[in-house]
Amino acid sequence: MRQMSYASGPSDFPLLGETIGDDLERTVARFGDREAIVEWASGRRWSYAEFDSVVNAVAKGLMALGVAPGDRVGIWSPNCAEWVFTQYGAAKAGAILVNLNPAYRTHELAYALNQSGTTVLVSATEFKTSDYRAMVAQVRSDCPELRTVVHIGTADWDGLLAGAESVADADLRARMNTLSCDDPINIQYTSGTTGAPKGATLTHHNILNNGYSVTELLNTTEHDRFAVPVPFYHCFGMVMANLGITSHGACLVIPAPVFDATATLDAVQAERCTALYGVPTMFIAELDHPEFASYDLSSLRTGIMAGSTCPIEVMKRVVGDMHMSEVAICYGMTETSPVSTQTRVDDDLEQRVATIGRVGPHVEVRVVDPATGRVVPRGEAGELCTRGYSVMRGYWAEPEKTAEVLDAAGWMHTGDLAVMREDGYLTIVGRIKDMIIRGGENVYPREVEEFFHAHPDISDVQVVGVPDTKYGEELCAWVRLREGAADLDAEALRVFAAGRLAHFKIPRYVVVVTEFPMTVTGKIRKVEMRRRSADLLGLVADAQEG
Repeated sequence: MRQMSYASGPSDFPLLGETIGDDLERTVARFGDREAIVEWASGRRWSYAEFDSVVNAVAKGLMALGVAPGDRVGIWSPNCAEWVFTQYGAAKAGAILVNLNPAYRTHELAYALNQSGTTVLVSATEFKTSDYRAMVAQVRSDCPELRTVVHIGTADWDGLLAGAESVADADLRARMNTLSCDDPINIQYTSGTTGAPKGATLTHHNILNNGYSVTELLNTTEHDRFAVPVPFYHCFGMVMANLGITSHGACLVIPAPVFDATATLDAVQAERCTALYGVPTMFIAELDHPEFASYDLSSLRTGIMAGSTCPIEVMKRVVGDMHMSEVAICYGMTETSPVSTQTRVDDDLEQRVATIGRVGPHVEVRVVDPATGRVVPRGEAGELCTRGYSVMRGYWAEPEKTAEVLDAAGWMHTGDLAVMREDGYLTIVGRIKDMIIRGGENVYPREVEEFFHAHPDISDVQVVGVPDTKYGEELCAWVRLREGAADLDAEALRVFAAGRLAHFKIPRYVVVVTEFPMTVTGKIRKVEMRRRSADLLGLVADAQEG
């Protein structure tokens, strides 16, 4: 009898049935004197006791601003200690943290603030070319529910902490005692499988247990020190890193506000980090650093690589040259908190580069025929579905879109085509929908298309992903021009989108056409567009060489 493509994750440890705040306090009680956070760029450091003290001040400061349980508190900033303080402070106050991509521009910022009903926004002031204060000021009149903005590093932040003095410790304790681990605690915007970004709504139980489980499989203890250059606004940063680290009493090392290969290698060496996170492009940049050979990375043993597949030669160097013999590959999606499958520390090289691992503890996965919903035999391709503690509550205020991906039996439909091998390990073979993954960032073409429909010279536009050796995929826009319009190129689209659309959503390539390839029923043939784009741009050979 054939074995079917279903697996459930056994576990040697139980699920955590507590809130994020309670879990942090349990860690503080055990490891209060141990280092909790090191912000490498600034040199600032906090023990667990000091960290918890600031978290309490943020929580009480939010309460003083009138934040009630279930209210939405936005966080819009590159990586910094204040991001983490806000994450845990909001959790203790019972607020729902709304993660905002630091690359957002005004169009996306206003959408997320309004769709979530954010009332308090904690924001950076500026970073590189982004003037966050100016952008917040520009959209604020269009966001009627946003009543308070707190800019990090200014008197606003000091005022937030000072506001804690008006709230008694007993009031914070009473607030925490009203919270449940099943309360929603986080909204993360994802392009998902249809159109505009949707807010995946996650609970304490979802993300605390996922972070704990992922790091437990790395054999994490209070002696580990994690270098985390991945962004906190992603589940990769705030769940797999922050929550996984604090639930074990380990130390979080923040190398820089955004990924920087030199800062990351410096931090690993100086702080004697034992674990390093990243997407494949980050590890490639570190390995290709001109001074790589001069770094002492012998303290490393483990870490996580996720976001896209890892070339075998890169994995060999990560294991050998970076000493990460126990590095893991993880697969998931925002809607599943995020990790559903993971390789184990003793897996061989083939399992790490050819698969996305096997099912995680306390989680179920299955591969089904997309047409019938029936589980397929192992070795056959179908849609990967997952079920368990990690599956989101739903998309914020969008029950119809939730029903499109979360079925009546509780299975989350990932939209990915996968094969479960006889040994239970899974491989991803494609995507049912047309989502583009550029350097770990999910981009759904429809959102980009709708934005560029506002361009005065564009009659119609279709966006597809094309191969790219650095980012995995890049965006290519097929454009039909309005009658009498001048020619259009990628630079013109960049100029039009500057300041309004995140940089990773702006197409690198433009193909001007008079018509799109269509099926006999009048549907756009994006498969044909992807193939022809790669041919026209000479990208097929590049992709094969990479």
